[in-house]
This record gives sequence, structure tokens and C-alpha cells, in this order.
Amino acid sequence: MKTVLRALPEIARLVRRLITDPVLPRSVKILLGAAVFYLASPLDLVPDFIPLVGYVDDALLVAALIDGLLTYVDRRLVLRYWPGTAESLDSLARAARLLSVWVPARLKRRIFTRAA
Repeated sequence: MKTVLRALPEIARLVRRLITDPVLPRSVKILLGAAVFYLASPLDLVPDFIPLVGYVDDALLVAALIDGLLTYVDRRLVLRYWPGTAESLDSLARAARLLSVWVPARLKRRIFTRAA
């Protein structure tokens, strides 16, 4: 989880850049925008004021988002906008995959294949 949390500024830059990319399908842009809106919103599935547990839904969303992006979106496109190295992206992908194991694969596949 530390890897994902430390990478939040880079993830934010990646998402901002991907949203403005003309090649990325509109549906993926909408998905990314909805995720950003949810993360910025004070309303959560698990309220953030609950110690430790309050941020779990946010961490799972970010992990599922990264895992889905790297699984269903062209890696070259993601690497074009990733502010770090390919190795740092691979490290983040491993951490995101471990965290997103709690999100059903069927749900991720359904969301990202409809979006892509």
C-alpha cells in the first residue's frame, strides 16, 4: 500500500495527462474523471474519519484504477504520460495488482473493457 500511496502525485499527473490525450477513448476518460471525482468527494463508501479503515476504499479504487489501466490500456500510451521510469511503473503495477485482488476481476474487466 505504501508504494501506491507514495506514487499518488505521479498517478495524479498520469491521469491528468491521459484525460487530455486525443487517442484515449472518451469512455476511459469518463471513467478516470469519475474516479477522480469520487476520490475528491467527501462522500465515501467508508467515511475517511474512521481510522485506517476510512482510506481503504480510496486505496482499493486507486489500485484497481492503476491495475485496470495497465491491463486494458495500451502500455505505450501509459508510458508516454508516466512521469517516472518504466521500472517505477512496473513496481507500481505489482503493488496495485496485489491490492486490487480485493476487487473482483469480473468487475474490473467489465468496467475497463466497456470503457476501452
